[in-house]
Parts: sequence; structure tokens; C-alpha cells
Amino acid sequence: MWLLKTEPSSYGYDDLERDGRATWDGVKNPVAIANLRKMKERDAVFIYHTGDEKAVVGTALVTRTAYPDPKNPSLVVVDLEPAGRLDRPVTLADLRKQAVFAESPLVRQPRLSVVPLSKAQWNALARIVPE
Repeated sequence: MWLLKTEPSSYGYDDLERDGRATWDGVKNPVAIANLRKMKERDAVFIYHTGDEKAVVGTALVTRTAYPDPKNPSLVVVDLEPAGRLDRPVTLADLRKQAVFAESPLVRQPRLSVVPLSKAQWNALARIVPE
């Protein structure tokens, strides 16, 4: 389970929904690249908008595991498809209120664009989302 960060003015959840599938590229941080390499087909992903929003806005599924970036083979990419927009964004402030996120790279390494989520973190985030 993962959380991917993106700047919505570059490529946001609206774009992913419109396209129906996307290659998740542009990741250059070595830790984030290592996390991309760990992703498996059908892994669940939360999509987080950075910038002014700072909120989880939707979910996606990995449809293709890591492969060399066609634009820069020293990097890797994964393919995603949208799995659903959240009823309301879950803000970083909402997540910080949850003890389970205290040691998460999401709050400790704010510039990390590919963040692993434990099952407990995934479940806590899912509970915040209204049904």
C-alpha cells in the first residue's frame, strides 16, 4: 500500500481520471525510486495533492510494476489507473492527528513523493474518509 504525491497543476487526480491510465514518472529521489521498485501489480495507492491542497484526494491501482522510464532509463516508472475519488479530501492536518502517522515519511520527510503505508496507516486513512 502506497501514497503518491503530485502537484495538481502538473498532473492531478482529475488528469488521472480523464486519462483512465497513466505512467507515473518524474520521480528522481533515490528513496522514492526504491519505493517505486517495490510496487507490485494491483497494489493500492492513495493519491496526495501537494502545493496549496496538501490532501489525499483519490485512490488508484498499480497496473504495471516498475520499468525503466522511456525518457530517462536511469529512472523507473509505474503505470496506474484511477480507482475512485474520495468524497472529501483528507488533509495533512487530518493525518497528523492520527498517532499511527507520527513516524511516517509522509510527515517526517515531506518532500518524499512515494511513501509506503503500513496496513494500520492505510486503515486509519480509510477510516477518516466518510462513507
